[in-house]
Amino acid sequence: MKRLLLTLSLICSLTLVNAQFFRGLGIFVGANSTAHRYRNLGSSQKDPLNPVFTQYYPQNHYSHDYQSFAVGLFAEFLRYDHIRWQTEIEYTNKGAIEKEVDWYTGQRTGVVGANVYQYLQWNNYLKFMGNITSRGQWYTMLGVKIEYNLARATPIFTPISGTFPKLWWSGDAGIGFEFFTWKRLHPFIEFHYNPDLMYQPPRAGSSVRSRTFELRIGLIYRPSKSSIDDCNAPTYHGNYY
Repeated sequence: MKRLLLTLSLICSLTLVNAQFFRGLGIFVGANSTAHRYRNLGSSQKDPLNPVFTQYYPQNHYSHDYQSFAVGLFAEFLRYDHIRWQTEIEYTNKGAIEKEVDWYTGQRTGVVGANVYQYLQWNNYLKFMGNITSRGQWYTMLGVKIEYNLARATPIFTPISGTFPKLWWSGDAGIGFEFFTWKRLHPFIEFHYNPDLMYQPPRAGSSVRSRTFELRIGLIYRPSKSSIDDCNAPTYHGNYY
């Protein structure tokens, strides 16, 4: 009998721990705006007497923003009320609007196009939960995105833009608000700043950094209180959920 009670107590404890560790599951869609910063590593070596001015291609510049979309799903973990771990799988399109430069003269041509990239990303954040209000809860996010390039179309600056790494990483900082609209399903809105933390390895005499802004809306499912208040555990008085 004692062994049975001990076994049941252990099962209850493990159930309690697992329920507290898992905090939610959600989906989101987003709109983003991306630009590229080109740095010509040979800009100090330009020779006007050389008939082929390869150091002019491309010039140091910021591209115009390219707007696109993202979709993803995520899960939220950790037992703590004010800090969580959120892990995501995200599909996103990024890119930049560029204007071609003549390889020989360094002059801008009339050719304008978009370099476009499709990524599958694994994102991981620390999520810092703010105080609860009657309407919901503010939070901030800080994390890293690991990006795998699925496909690309790069008509402008192809020797550089067409050879971006297949696997890359970037930082991300975000702010969001979760609405307590329904008991278990909570809508949310987030804004993210997603920059490359370093320039990509040089290619064709140039190096590039990317910057993305992303606005998300989504829905998160919170598990019921009964899943963490079983087995005669102390009553939970933490967050709304």
